[in-house]
Amino acid sequence: MASTFSVPASADPSLLERKAPPVAAAASQAAAAKAGRQFEAHFVAQMFEHMFEGIKTDGIFGGGSGEEMFRSLLTDEYGKMVANRGNGIGIGSAVQKMLLKHQEVQ
Repeated sequence: MASTFSVPASADPSLLERKAPPVAAAASQAAAAKAGRQFEAHFVAQMFEHMFEGIKTDGIFGGGSGEEMFRSLLTDEYGKMVANRGNGIGIGSAVQKMLLKHQEVQ
């Protein structure tokens, strides 16, 4: 037996739309902002990694296996600093907007 659902003609169509509760929307916006900043930090760190490949190290105070091992950590921190400073380079806010658009939480 198939059941059917009918909407009364007097029903307000705006009540039928499903919207995220304000608390969930705020949490989703905060999560999207965090994801955008993390993406931007990783992107900028990758740019810095390629930029630093061409830089020669100092003979006396630089170089060696220690610098090779820790350079990626330094570029990761540079990326985080750029992403968290003001609006970064703008990639994070663009990612945040796209995530929210796909979640329909704007």
